[in-house]
Amino acid sequence: EGEDTRPTLFLVGLGLGDEKDITVRALEAVRSCEDIYLEAYTSILGVGRERLEEFYGKKIIEADRDMVEGNAELIIESAKKHNTAFLVVGDPFGATTHTDLVLRAKEENINVQVLHNASIMNAVGAIGLQLYTFGQTVSIVFWEGNSKPDSFYHKIKQNRDIGLHTLCLLDIKVKEQSIENLLRNRKIYEPPRFMTVNQCIEQLLETEEKNGENVFSKDTLCVGCARVGQPSQCIVSGTMEELLNVDFGGPLHCFVLCGDMHPLEEDYFNMWRQK
Repeated sequence: EGEDTRPTLFLVGLGLGDEKDITVRALEAVRSCEDIYLEAYTSILGVGRERLEEFYGKKIIEADRDMVEGNAELIIESAKKHNTAFLVVGDPFGATTHTDLVLRAKEENINVQVLHNASIMNAVGAIGLQLYTFGQTVSIVFWEGNSKPDSFYHKIKQNRDIGLHTLCLLDIKVKEQSIENLLRNRKIYEPPRFMTVNQCIEQLLETEEKNGENVFSKDTLCVGCARVGQPSQCIVSGTMEELLNVDFGGPLHCFVLCGDMHPLEEDYFNMWRQK
């Protein structure tokens, strides 16, 4: 078999910290690419695009949701001509969007290589709860006006019914438009917003009040995390009520509802409690 000389589309996980969390293999791949896109809407790194460009020695194009979900042809066409990288904070398959890109590339007979990295899905192990005993992961989205989606409630219930922990990923709003600007087709974007652990707990408790199935309460044990995998990482455990007023600092935050804990897990949990 001759060597595959087709250009390659690299899906590159960047990890959770800064420009230096990329793997050596992935860095070599990125440096071999003509076009480099940074997926900039499902997560954010602790550093800006400029820092990445400086470290990789390459120009980077920021790809927002519109581009990746509505205009992926750009990336596909680029990968037909030359090596192309699609950079994702965390791991490439942390967000479902990116499986679609791989499928489309394969349909076009493009060579695809995935270079993995740490994502919140495994780094949450830092809090000391066993990854094996996490159930379904849920997304908690910002409520707007009367729109208060709570499909997460029954997933959390299913997890807690069988004693499993629940990882809650918190909403990020980047390049969002107000209804008015959207209707008038004005490309004016709202400032970015990142849900905090505190906002998450407020919404969860309100959902419990509305549904009333005793899935959790203000006394439920939980862990709040911020900037996991970065030097300024912050982890605090306690009851939902206790964490309601803890300042976790800048984004990104995530939240874990504890299921049944093994004695070792309990020791770890108590280590993060605020004295």
